[in-house]
Amino acid sequence: MTSITHAPGHPDAFPALRTDLFEVPTQDRLAVPAPSLHRPRFLILYGSLRERSYSRFLAFESARLLEAMGGEVKVFDPTGLPLADGAPETHPKVQELRSLAAWSEGMVWCSPERHGAMTGVMKTQIDWIPLSVGAMRPTQGKTLAVMQVSGGSQSFNAVNQMRVLGRWMRMITIPNQSSVARAYAEFTEEGRMKPSSFYDRVVDVTEELFKFTLLTRDVSGYLVDRYSERKESAQDLSRRVAQDAAT
Repeated sequence: MTSITHAPGHPDAFPALRTDLFEVPTQDRLAVPAPSLHRPRFLILYGSLRERSYSRFLAFESARLLEAMGGEVKVFDPTGLPLADGAPETHPKVQELRSLAAWSEGMVWCSPERHGAMTGVMKTQIDWIPLSVGAMRPTQGKTLAVMQVSGGSQSFNAVNQMRVLGRWMRMITIPNQSSVARAYAEFTEEGRMKPSSFYDRVVDVTEELFKFTLLTRDVSGYLVDRYSERKESAQDLSRRVAQDAAT
């Protein structure tokens, strides 16, 4: 049996730790004195440019549900968006996408599965959203729901990939997800989703996304605050103060 040499509160218990930057999470920090009263804001991205695009149909179905719950929803049209690094950041479609990403409090990513993966259209949209803009991370702490449509049997390759990207974008990806198999049979000619277990899951996902967004939007800064980044910021400040003193 291994024993702990020092009690956890002893100053020598964590020799590698900057104790001045170490914080004990508390319930009080999660309390919101004055919760936001505006409608939750959602951005929806879809991954196909086809005229009859089932991912677009699913995206708009999600938008209708989120609006019915009281959300404010905007759906980005990827038509005309250049490949990542294929145009300057000042391109109008890039600026539109980045503005919507900054505006949103939660997102839905909906992609077809193509060759066992999300589409290039979907990935291009995500690639144009930067991990950081100065000291700000546009997606950090925002909620995310992932969905996919497939032409054949049910698969989860695209949603699994998007979950990985959501983690890299520092987003709070909800546990539930939607994968619509044989999508060509699940929508009417008008593009509305037919009653089915697939539709029920879409309702589940949007409902869960709405709840998580209400739960986290006012405390997202605290939820994603990290010791390593506080340490890095403290070191940057120390370097700057030392440089100022030297001059």
